[in-house]
Amino acid sequence: MSSPTRQRSVDDQARIEADIRDLFERRITFNQILGLHCESSNPASPRIRFDMRPELVGHYLYGRLHGGVISATLDATAGYAVMLAIAEKHRDESPEQIMARFAKVGTIDLRIDYLRQGIGRCFYATAQVTRLGGRIGSTQMRLENDSGELIATGAASYVIS
Repeated sequence: MSSPTRQRSVDDQARIEADIRDLFERRITFNQILGLHCESSNPASPRIRFDMRPELVGHYLYGRLHGGVISATLDATAGYAVMLAIAEKHRDESPEQIMARFAKVGTIDLRIDYLRQGIGRCFYATAQVTRLGGRIGSTQMRLENDSGELIATGAASYVIS
């Protein structure tokens, strides 16, 4: 006989969301350098935003976003989506247990398709977890500019245990 699933309280849910945001925006300092900000913590549709800045330019004549910034942003966004999915999957665990799980998350495969020049005032990245198994999580990602043009897509896999 299985034990009943503990439902997360509203306070615990808010704490987990705040802890994940803090981890993503502040404790992963590279995300600070990129200027990444969480716009949505909905596990079904996480969304990250960042503004174009001179430090992110990859082509000095055209002011295009550096390809490494695109890749790193999509990787980070997919990692964010995986963290949210892990928190959702383990709703019976405490905030401390959920946060401890994130120490094991790491990128094991990343593919980026650059579709258009990275031109815009700001950019939005989204990711969808396509599979969350016991050991591996798989994702698909998108990066759009402020005009809604699709700049890049990606797919990535993460070790989660």
